Amino acid sequence: MSDLTIDQFTRALPKGVKTKVNQEMVDNLNGLMVDQQLRENFRDNLLSFTGVMSDGKYKINDYINAVRYVSHKLLGSSNIEAYTKTFPDRFQRLVNEGADDKTISSYCAAYNKTQLVMKITEQTLVPTHVLNADNFQKAINTQVQLMTTANSEKVRSDAANSLLTHLKPPETKKVELEIGMKEDKAINDLRATTQALVEQQKKMLNDGSATPQQIAHSEIVIDAEVEVINE
Repeated sequence: MSDLTIDQFTRALPKGVKTKVNQEMVDNLNGLMVDQQLRENFRDNLLSFTGVMSDGKYKINDYINAVRYVSHKLLGSSNIEAYTKTFPDRFQRLVNEGADDKTISSYCAAYNKTQLVMKITEQTLVPTHVLNADNFQKAINTQVQLMTTANSEKVRSDAANSLLTHLKPPETKKVELEIGMKEDKAINDLRATTQALVEQQKKMLNDGSATPQQIAHSEIVIDAEVEVINE
């Protein structure tokens, strides 16, 4: 696999972080891992977890270190081993200062719990239902076998009920609209006003005080107390 390129890295990063990348940084990244497998894993992770940078809270160097740390962890290193490989200078300084194993362990544990490391780690986790998809299918097959071949009627019944419970189709959510159950006072008032208007217009047409054309072009003015027809 080819080394990480500046174009690959900048395309994967959020817009506000792209300008922080230069060729020297990419060259240093390619030189961090001597082992080819580690280098490929680190490269893929660098390109995969850039979403954690979208809120602009983290510096790109902190992101690189966190990805390096998580990459070591994913390949089986303990917290202390991953911390030592990611921050050899920090580890050596602690040793030179006479820090005991408990103190060094606490530094490693604290880094492991930082928000950035936890966010990257979350993205590496496979959901349990995905991880156990094959076991789920095996369980279904076992229940089917028991339902069809078991000697005990209870065992067959329990297996059938289990399948019916876990394999039933999703329920369709129904949206029920209750219309006319609780009518607003304004709607009742409007209905009454409209009915009165119709009766008034019929009367005007019958007694000849208005023509159909005048009724059609009349304006209705309604306020809180008075309804008026302007001809």
